[in-house]
Amino acid sequence: MTRVFLASRNAKKLQEMERILGEHVPGAVVVGLDDVAPYDEPVEDQPTFAGNALLKARAGFEVTGLPSIADDSGLCVDALNGMPGVLSARWSGPPKSDERNNELLLAQLADVPDERRTAHFACAVAVVHAGGELVVEGRMDGRVIRETRGTGGFGYDVLFEADDRPGLTTAELDRAEKDAISHRGRALRELAPRLAALLAPGD
Repeated sequence: MTRVFLASRNAKKLQEMERILGEHVPGAVVVGLDDVAPYDEPVEDQPTFAGNALLKARAGFEVTGLPSIADDSGLCVDALNGMPGVLSARWSGPPKSDERNNELLLAQLADVPDERRTAHFACAVAVVHAGGELVVEGRMDGRVIRETRGTGGFGYDVLFEADDRPGLTTAELDRAEKDAISHRGRALRELAPRLAALLAPGD
């Protein structure tokens, strides 16, 4: 059994990581923040997704000693000059709330015509381990619709239609469909074989 630490409490994100990683690292077990002793998590104050992901992965490795993965991701809306971007999770202010974030985004885009509601999800995934550091990035292009739809996923999924699956929000896709096209899925598929090689026992 291979244990990997993911610096997150998001149960859906932990499951998503374990599913995709498990395709390349059979038996991989992803443990999260609630599975380890509490520690002071770093403030995500970097201007890029990669910078924030590295901050979190370094802190996790220092505390747990396990190969540590952290991701930072968000929605970048063209009509808002790429925002909310790295501020996606806390767009509407504290405490974090997907519902309030979605309401604020809809209000900000209320007067924006459909053809200008283009956006993309971006994700950076960082791994810190005894041998060094690695960062990979993924992207999913699409558009922001005008009302929430769907019950799957999390965050802005209920408002986002991917170009690869027009007519359905990413919250309306089943897990396999979302994994196949999502920004995180793409980043993790690039990362997984490299992480598998890293975790392989030595000869």
